[in-house]
Amino acid sequence: MSPDGSMRPPLISGTEPDGIRQAARILLEGGVVGIPTETVYGLAANALDPNAVAKVFALKGRPRFDPLIVHVPALASAVELASRFPVQARRLAERFWPGPLTLVVDKAPCIPDIVTAGLPRVGLRVPAHPVAQALLQEVRIPLAAPSANPFGKTSPTSAHHVWSDFQGRVPVVDGGLCAHGIESTVVLVPGDGAPPLLLRPGAVSLDALQDTVGTVLLADHEQALRPPSPGMLARHYATDTPLHLDPQELPGQRLGWLGLGLPESPERFAVIESLSPRGDLLEAASNLFGAMRRLDAAGLEAIWAESVPDSGIGRAINDRLRRASARTAPSP
Repeated sequence: MSPDGSMRPPLISGTEPDGIRQAARILLEGGVVGIPTETVYGLAANALDPNAVAKVFALKGRPRFDPLIVHVPALASAVELASRFPVQARRLAERFWPGPLTLVVDKAPCIPDIVTAGLPRVGLRVPAHPVAQALLQEVRIPLAAPSANPFGKTSPTSAHHVWSDFQGRVPVVDGGLCAHGIESTVVLVPGDGAPPLLLRPGAVSLDALQDTVGTVLLADHEQALRPPSPGMLARHYATDTPLHLDPQELPGQRLGWLGLGLPESPERFAVIESLSPRGDLLEAASNLFGAMRRLDAAGLEAIWAESVPDSGIGRAINDRLRRASARTAPSP
């Protein structure tokens, strides 16, 4: 229940100019706001204000060694935040921005070290969501915005997820459900003659990246020990209910199922969440985090998540499931 006694939280409207202006004032005064993007909701603060960014880390309970993505309204704004913007980065940006792609490039001196966890590179993205774009145009500052959830937990795809996770401690701009429902693809572009490196799979597929710039290498698991990008820790996106990828590991009697279509033995499960009854991977990605949250709230003893075909956006879905099923997280 919201502070005014209503059953719905007092969200800021993302479709009204007054709502955009209200959110902009909070950000310009050093506050934190939950905002929609086409991937997931983000917890936004002024990326050029170290004190504002510190509030994001504190609210999320996020370790300082995990860098943040910076959101800007256009390619020209991204170039201003980079000490160099390689040709391959520009090609990727021109094809996929605005959209669900983050480019990691050498940062400009104006980016505070707290944003990049002391690393010399910064992740930059131009979101396609109209509300995010309207807010960026209004504030005219870059916004550091990791996913708007407690650190390591399931990402939010609605304003109500954000409100629930933070119990009303963060104002939230309501922009409806996220279209992609899974975080951005993250690509490191070194600019020294080496090929780009896919750090985190997402809504832009590896095939699409390679069609644009040729060879793109895959990050190895050792890089997760000191991640150059958000979302690379071994355990991430986790439900409180244990999630398993191997059905032989399932404990208890009250079980949940997550996957494409339906399970072979539906009677085995107390709750079934089909990401896409017709097996559509784009639909599955959009539904993933909402389904995980519903299963987590169902009072289950364990969840069995079936992997999806490991192609296109399916690679990103499987990546999130693997990280959600990891039993331990690395220490800083």
